[in-house]
Amino acid sequence: MTPSERLRELGITLPAPARPAGAYIPAVRIGKLVWTAGQLPVIDGRLTCEGKAPADVSLERARAAARLAAVNALAAAAAETDGVDGLSRIVRVNVFVNSSPGFADQAKVANGASDLFAEVFGEAGRHTRCAVGAAELPLNASVEVDILAEAV
Repeated sequence: MTPSERLRELGITLPAPARPAGAYIPAVRIGKLVWTAGQLPVIDGRLTCEGKAPADVSLERARAAARLAAVNALAAAAAETDGVDGLSRIVRVNVFVNSSPGFADQAKVANGASDLFAEVFGEAGRHTRCAVGAAELPLNASVEVDILAEAV
């Protein structure tokens, strides 16, 4: 099954890449590698999850936000390859979690992103990863995700 077929089966439609909020581009391709800028849990330009985990945002909600940010990262990468089927694997995922002092479950939040890539790409969606706690994130987002993907 292709990644686009898996997305359809999962009921996920990739959005247009988010417009940059600063002096950067959503993704860049060099040869067979595609890097994305950090992506937030945004739908139609609106941030859907703000605040620190777990003080303002439950672990489950932060995990869902990581999944949404991963969808946005996938959309940015796919735009560089004329569609998601132009991506052959996810190489690296970085997940930044807006964390309350003492919160140490960033890896559980990051699983929201990691699980999405495994669902869409199967074995080729398994990747290396960093899950990092941050004192603050842009716009007070609860999570930010960036990826490195390999193009076909």
